[in-house]
Amino acid sequence: MAIAKAERLMNLALCLLGTRRPLSKRELRESVEAYLEAASDDSFNRMFERDKDDLRELGLVIETVENLDGEVGYLARRDSNRLPPITLDAEEAAALGLAAKVWQQARLAGAASGALQKLRAAGLPEDVDPYEAHGALEPRIPVHEAAFEPLMLACRDRRPVVFDYRKANAAHPETRHVEPWALECWRGHWYLAGWDRDRGAERVFRLSRIPGKVRSRGTGFTAPVPDVVTVRETVAGWAGETADRSALIRLRAGSGYPLRAKATSVRELGDGWDELEIPYGHGLDAWLVEFGPDAVVLEPAELRADVVDRLRAVAKG
Repeated sequence: MAIAKAERLMNLALCLLGTRRPLSKRELRESVEAYLEAASDDSFNRMFERDKDDLRELGLVIETVENLDGEVGYLARRDSNRLPPITLDAEEAAALGLAAKVWQQARLAGAASGALQKLRAAGLPEDVDPYEAHGALEPRIPVHEAAFEPLMLACRDRRPVVFDYRKANAAHPETRHVEPWALECWRGHWYLAGWDRDRGAERVFRLSRIPGKVRSRGTGFTAPVPDVVTVRETVAGWAGETADRSALIRLRAGSGYPLRAKATSVRELGDGWDELEIPYGHGLDAWLVEFGPDAVVLEPAELRADVVDRLRAVAKG
């Protein structure tokens, strides 16, 4: 079965790469022997769609073109599927290996391995081992959320999605319709930046607050996709990285080291407590809740109220 599928994928890839014009599904079915053996049109359509997705996962750039009659055709242009000669010095190879090792700890292990194989085919020297240890660093990006993989694919393919989302101060999740732009990791948590269709504005969603499945929607994007740098700034702001004032936090001694790392000043209060002054920006209330009874907001009053509201919501379940 595996050999038959590999042969079918190879034949489909050769058809798409060898044509100078887009080929319709009908023409592809007549050109690939395995498709001629399909029991019905529905069976062929399902097989073709799976094969097309598999080839894209393998890195083949397949274009979808609609002609004047509305018929959809497919082709893979050679110039879009050819890498230029690649030369890497020792430092670049080390950086590549470090990045690949990061994703070996996450859901993109297969994609990272596939990328390295393609780089070897394009000229990466055989004596360079990207997985070789390059010092004491052992980089890891944790990816535990089930929503990561479908959202990563939706960002890549520019497909709108629907999912249930529970805000930090809400007892129950609500449905969100989103055009996904990019995924970013901040302080060990993954965030999705995108266009919220229901609110008509850009929003950032923490993946750990998506309790159910991510469903795809076939319609295209309605809002322009910003530059990736702008997306990162948006995530940074929503994740609490953009601070315009300070907050005073009472923190139990020997705890809350991430908070201590951000503190601009630390003062011992005695009785096992310290007072920290830390930058205060959007998202700080949600972060402070994670430290539970070890952190108490002294000021400002609105931050203290936000943290109390979030703790009460958590207590209610």
